[in-house]
Amino acid sequence: MRRSGVLLHPTSLPGPYGSGDLGEHAYHFIDWLVTAGQQLWQMLPQGGIGAGNSPYMSDSAFAGNPLLIDLHELQQCGWLDAADLVPSSEFLASRVNFAVVTPWRMQRLERAAQHFFARLPESLPMAESFTQFCRNNASWLDDYALFKSIGERYPGVVWNEWPVELALREPAALAEARRTLASRIDYWCFLQWCFARQWQALRASANRSGVSLVGDVPIFVALHSADVWAHRELFQLDAGGKPTAVAGVPPDYFSSTGQRWGNPLYRWEIHARDGYSWWIARMKHALAHFDTIRIDHFRGFAAYWRVPNDAADARTGEWVPGPGAALFSALRTALGSLPLIAEDLGLITPDVVELREQLDLPGMVVLQFAWDGDPDNSYLPHSHRPSSVVYTGTHDNDTTRGWWQSLDSATRQRVCDYFGSDGDSGDALLRAALASVCETAILPMQDALGLAAGHRMNTPGFDHGCWEWRFDWSQVGPDPARRLADWCARYGRKAAVKLRGQDGHTA
Repeated sequence: MRRSGVLLHPTSLPGPYGSGDLGEHAYHFIDWLVTAGQQLWQMLPQGGIGAGNSPYMSDSAFAGNPLLIDLHELQQCGWLDAADLVPSSEFLASRVNFAVVTPWRMQRLERAAQHFFARLPESLPMAESFTQFCRNNASWLDDYALFKSIGERYPGVVWNEWPVELALREPAALAEARRTLASRIDYWCFLQWCFARQWQALRASANRSGVSLVGDVPIFVALHSADVWAHRELFQLDAGGKPTAVAGVPPDYFSSTGQRWGNPLYRWEIHARDGYSWWIARMKHALAHFDTIRIDHFRGFAAYWRVPNDAADARTGEWVPGPGAALFSALRTALGSLPLIAEDLGLITPDVVELREQLDLPGMVVLQFAWDGDPDNSYLPHSHRPSSVVYTGTHDNDTTRGWWQSLDSATRQRVCDYFGSDGDSGDALLRAALASVCETAILPMQDALGLAAGHRMNTPGFDHGCWEWRFDWSQVGPDPARRLADWCARYGRKAAVKLRGQDGHTA
C-alpha cells in the first residue's frame, strides 16, 4: 500500500498558549491531513523535554509531556476557570518560548490538580478512572512520580547528586519520601492521567479519520531520568551513579567533532540476562500510543559509539557491539509483529545493513543527502527500494527550500541536471519523494508549506534555539493541502477523505 504523511511535533501546532498541545488544533491538523490526502502523522518523542528543550532527552521513557496537555479540556472538566486561560502577551506564534511557556502552563496544571483532588469525592467516575490508571501503570508511574517529586526538592540537580540515601534508593529513605511527598506524587500521577486520556482520544479520532500515528522511540534515555535512577543496574554507571562512558556519534555530515550526546549507555549483558524485560515494557507502552514506531539511531543496536565520560567531544570514541537481533527476537516473542521503521542514517556500516535486512525492517532514505555526485548514492530516487521510507529531510535538516538556497553551485547544478530543471528545485524534491517507489513517503510540515531557511526544528550539535518552531494557520491557506492531494493522487498515494463530523466522529 502506497501512503504518505507529514512530520510535525505537537508543540509546533498553533494555539493561544505559547506552544501546541493535544487540543482543538491537533484535531484540526488531522482534518488538514485528510484534506491533503495524507494517511500518516509522524511526531518526535512525546515525553517531557530535557536539556536544550530536546524531546530526545526526556526524564522518562514512559511518561508523556505535561506541556502537551490541553488546558481547555481541563476547563471543561471544571478544574480550571476562564480567568486561568488568558494568554500571556509574551507568547509568540512563530516560536515556542519555553522559558515563558513552561512555568505558565505548569501553574495552570497545578491549579487543575488542586481542583481535581478537592472535588474528588463528588466525581466517582473520574476518581475511578484515575485510580485505575495509576494501578495499570504502576510499573513505571510509581518511580516516575516519586522521581519528579524528589527532584522538586533539588531543582537543577542530577539525581546522582541527591543525598546518597535517595540517589541510591535506600528503602527507608524512599518510604519516607513517599510519605512526606504524597500530595506531590498524586500531582504528577494526575498529569500523566490527563495526558493519557487526551492522547488516546486524539489517537482514536485520527484512526477514525484514516490517519495513523507514527511515533519516535530514542535508543538512549537521559541520565537524569526516572528510568536510570530506578534501574541503575541496566546502565554503565559507577557505584555513585555517574556514567563511565556516554553515547554519541563520530564526526559526520553534521559535525566535524562528532556529537557527544551524554546519555548513559546500556549494560546489554544485563538486559539479555532478564530477557530484555525493560525494553519489552518500553516498546509495549509505545505501541499503546502509536500505530507505527520509528526507532531512532537504529545503527546503535548493531554497534554504538562509546565516548569516554571525560572526553570534551566525540572524536575519541570507539565502536562497541550492540545487542543485535537478540533484542528484537525477544520483542517479537513477547509482542508479536512489530510495526517499526529503522532510522538508519549517519555512518552506516555493513553490519547495520545486515541487521536491518535480517529483521526485515524498512530503513530511511533522505533526498537532501543524495547529491554528492555518486550515481550509486542510495538516496537518489532511482536507487530507492519499495520497503524504505523516503523523506525530503528530517527534523535535523534545514527545510528543503532553505537547503536549496544554501547549496553551492556545483551541487545545485547536479540537482537541476537530475531533474531536468533550470530553476528552484525545492518542489522537485517533494514530488520525487511522493513519486518514489518507496511505499511510504514523509514530508516535514515546513516542506509541505514551502517554508525557507529559519523554520528548521533542530540543528544537531546546538544546545539552544532548537525545537522551538511553530506554524500558524494563517501561513497555510488552501494551496498546500490541494497541492499535496493532487500529487498524492498522481503518484498513487491519495487516501479516501473521512473528515470528522461535529460529534467528533468521521463523516
